Amino acid sequence: MPKEILMPELAESVVEGEILKWLVEEGDYLKKDQPFVEVMTDKVTVELPSPYEGVLLKKLAKEGEVVKVHAPIALIAEPGEAVEGVKEAPPVQAVEERTIVEPGLPPKEDREDLSLFRPDPTEVAVKNPFLAERPKGERGRVLAVPAARKLARELGIPIEAVPGSGPLGRVRVEDVRAYAEKLKAPPSPAPAPAPPPPQEAPAPVGFPPPPRYASPKGYEHLEERVPLRGIRRTIAQGLWQSHLYTVRTLNVDEADLTELVALRERLKGEAEAQGVKLTYLPFIVRAVVRALKKYPMLNTSLDEERGEVVYKRYYHIGIAVATERGLIVPVVRDADRKSLLELAREIALLSQKAREGRLAPEEVSGSTFTITNIGSVGATLSFPIINVPEAAILGVHSIRKRPWVMPDGSIQARDIMFLSLSFDHRLVDGAEAAMFTREVIRLLEKPETLMLEM
Repeated sequence: MPKEILMPELAESVVEGEILKWLVEEGDYLKKDQPFVEVMTDKVTVELPSPYEGVLLKKLAKEGEVVKVHAPIALIAEPGEAVEGVKEAPPVQAVEERTIVEPGLPPKEDREDLSLFRPDPTEVAVKNPFLAERPKGERGRVLAVPAARKLARELGIPIEAVPGSGPLGRVRVEDVRAYAEKLKAPPSPAPAPAPPPPQEAPAPVGFPPPPRYASPKGYEHLEERVPLRGIRRTIAQGLWQSHLYTVRTLNVDEADLTELVALRERLKGEAEAQGVKLTYLPFIVRAVVRALKKYPMLNTSLDEERGEVVYKRYYHIGIAVATERGLIVPVVRDADRKSLLELAREIALLSQKAREGRLAPEEVSGSTFTITNIGSVGATLSFPIINVPEAAILGVHSIRKRPWVMPDGSIQARDIMFLSLSFDHRLVDGAEAAMFTREVIRLLEKPETLMLEM
């Protein structure tokens, strides 16, 4: 009997994978552990090994499809076996966006029993104009905060029937209450026919739809259309979530790195003798970790479903790496436990693996704070996008000679770098963000302190 090959769970937080490329064709013979398909998940491309030996009878998912974990993607069998009752794996949407927890529900004894007012779901689907156009979350569910779902269940109201007033049409607690009150109201008599109202533009309802692209007439043949797939699709989804579900604010400051430049120049040869290329990033990572310990709010996340701030007593630093396939963020785990040369060696290794597409799932997950070195391509200043669900991201930029006023009032040419800290204002206050940035600068301007233990 043919055996199903399922989409494996490649990491704890992975719920889906995109089929990038089939490495074999139907009818090919597979050995056990032979790579047979490339899957992209959480910014990592992985070649899946076959769990069985036999003939690949049928591919159950096409290239470009997103398939849920544990869903079948292929059938394999002994030579000569036939395929019967084959069902293709259902494509899925992206994971539902994180929700903002609304104020708590009223005591259960204060709620009215509305079980007699359950509407006909079929009738609701026809009469409710919100259902056809509202964005859906995971498994096609209408977007709603957890408290609203709970209240709707207790009142016997289908959440799909409730018009949402939140972002993207998200259903809130007050929306459920308002809909319940509407159901309780007695039906009003049919009004007398009225003259048609003057034609007016309809008022916008909920979140506006995305802009529709139309090719200029006569230029269609000069355009090329490429599906939004792979890493670019994952990046787009992550940035969209960051834009909608963080209150992003920017703090900018500048640092005199003249002493750091001199120290790195002195240590560079010794590091090379040990097989390590010493860049400025290991110094910056150490400074960031020291500052995170002093200002722990920058090392938090907001668990929106439970309404809790998660303080992390570990320091996994994400390092944004530009690759030909897009931006990838490998993670230096336990950065507070590593020496300067260990950080330099690991950053170089992870960056190389990112550019070659060889990162493992655990090497791109679990970061608590991210650094993006936009200065490596010559940028003077930027507004980094927060790597959700982190609280902040630090952008470091090019080091350039600039006139600098010294403590004695003289003006000298110094090595200056701008730092830009994007932070989620729900978690971090502006003053705290500024003090964190100043602490990073203090440590970088006195780099000898970075050689001390954490």
